[in-house]
Amino acid sequence: MDAGESSAATVVGRRMRARREALGWSQEKVGVLIGIDESSSRARISRYELGVHEPPVSTARLIADVLGVSLPYLYCEDDDVAQLLEALHRLPSEQRARRAAQFLSSLA
Repeated sequence: MDAGESSAATVVGRRMRARREALGWSQEKVGVLIGIDESSSRARISRYELGVHEPPVSTARLIADVLGVSLPYLYCEDDDVAQLLEALHRLPSEQRARRAAQFLSSLA
């Protein structure tokens, strides 16, 4: 965790914030894109990012979709594994299945 990040923030909140900032988007924009009323969207996304509230899985799925990441990425505590999940997520489904099978068999 970077020194600037709150120790109270959850892994979901940290990953949400990092991806949102990488896209150059405001909290309000993310909130509106997932269907939260514009008047409360910034506050709600802020609470998720700070770890004050954990988004329900259905909301986290919407957030992952608008941020262009997989749901497991938001919940993965290990940065290296999270990057691996995202690399697999970006592959076409047939290629993803083949690569995942290759990787799993190499671990056996």
